[in-house]
Amino acid sequence: MKTGLWMFAGAVALAALSAGAMAQRDPAYAAAREAKQVGEQPDGYLGVVSGGASVQAMVRDINIKRKAAYTASAQASGATVEQFAFTSGCNLVAKVGQGEMYKTPSGQWKENTGTPELDARCK
Repeated sequence: MKTGLWMFAGAVALAALSAGAMAQRDPAYAAAREAKQVGEQPDGYLGVVSGGASVQAMVRDINIKRKAAYTASAQASGATVEQFAFTSGCNLVAKVGQGEMYKTPSGQWKENTGTPELDARCK
């Protein structure tokens, strides 16, 4: 039981890091994040705060890659994709930088001014 939990936690960390690393290499992603056009969501996916078709297409592409990473990791850990994505979402929202956007558990976009609000199930 403990081994499975550790494998799951490790897989969550790996997926969050690889999804974040892939996105951070894209200058358009960095610019959209800095311009507060995109933000992390509790469900583990990137969301569009504001922006046109190019921002929406970029977010869609990043989310397709995240879902693929979540699917592979969920299968390896025995979790569902939704469980894995949610756990990753908890980690991603918790790591949102100061001044960056995230979606609160109530569904509102908010700029991180210190410690982001996390879903109660994240704790």
